[in-house]
Amino acid sequence: MSSTMDHSASQQGLNTESLSFEERLQLGAENAIKCMGVTEKDRVFILTDFERESIARRVASAALAQHADVSVRFLEHYGKRPLAAFPDEMRRDINEARPTVTYYIATGQPGEIAFRIPFLSYLTTELKVRHGHMIGISEALMTDGMCADYDEVFRTTNRIYEIVRNAQKIHVTSAKGSDVTATFHKDWRWVPCNGRYGQAGAWGNLPEGEVFTAPATLDGVLVCDELGDFFSEKYGVLEQPLTLKVKDGYVTEITCENKALAKEVHDYLFSSPNGNRAGEFAIGTLTSLKRLVGNLLQDEKLPGLHVAFGDPYPASTGADWSAMVHVDVIPTCCTIEVDGQVIMRDGKFTV
Repeated sequence: MSSTMDHSASQQGLNTESLSFEERLQLGAENAIKCMGVTEKDRVFILTDFERESIARRVASAALAQHADVSVRFLEHYGKRPLAAFPDEMRRDINEARPTVTYYIATGQPGEIAFRIPFLSYLTTELKVRHGHMIGISEALMTDGMCADYDEVFRTTNRIYEIVRNAQKIHVTSAKGSDVTATFHKDWRWVPCNGRYGQAGAWGNLPEGEVFTAPATLDGVLVCDELGDFFSEKYGVLEQPLTLKVKDGYVTEITCENKALAKEVHDYLFSSPNGNRAGEFAIGTLTSLKRLVGNLLQDEKLPGLHVAFGDPYPASTGADWSAMVHVDVIPTCCTIEVDGQVIMRDGKFTV
């Protein structure tokens, strides 16, 4: 499907469900290029792995269609996975490519957060590229969340951002029993992930649609149906919800009918300093999503709350601490109250 057809379809609000699987894959790739504002002036560097090569090549082709210069590299060429550190050879290859836009299109493996955190920081803070982070991307996501109307994503995300950016307290409950209250540091920033990254150093997780910050405090109970990092690919939507008790911003107790899972999550969060500390408090804004599909990259954009324990993305939020883990948790069917104003009820925005 040509770029002209895709642009026309998007502008006219075409129901993408009428498109074939192949056409949706193409539209998803073109949206990935559109989100980063790729033009003929850009040098695009794509880091992928053997499992996601077909998606990476489709995105590369969409970038070439804009007459951008494109390089593709494989994680497996830099060492045995999981990669535990940012390889010097990869750093040299990126430098030689002199990218203005980068993409990470690959699966997630246990422990690789230790590589991805310095990798992401290097790209966005040192090289100041525009970066599309697509860890765990799949063809299913390319034909779902990546086919969203990103003009609508932009509008919805910015609307919610304006409501929460100066929030002092947010209270969230859910149908399954979540009940948490967060407060916020006046000097730490909310970040609107609205799907448009035209500025140097800007980055986002694609598919996109959320606003996030690092909370000052978090207290209460989270009853979660999905986990992030490698847990997402390993477990998908959880058969039994995982419950976390949080006090003064730190996880104090983890329970689940699946006791082995509870122990696995506990051991991982407590394996690193600040790993059990609430580092991200976020609201998903991708309103075309209606249910969890078992892939964190997309599911964290489902309208509602997600919280991550571990690294608070200090370069983005301004938080004054860091961690070597970052595990998202997703409760569903949330009601969200911002400084007394209900902005979501049972998973649907009311504003």
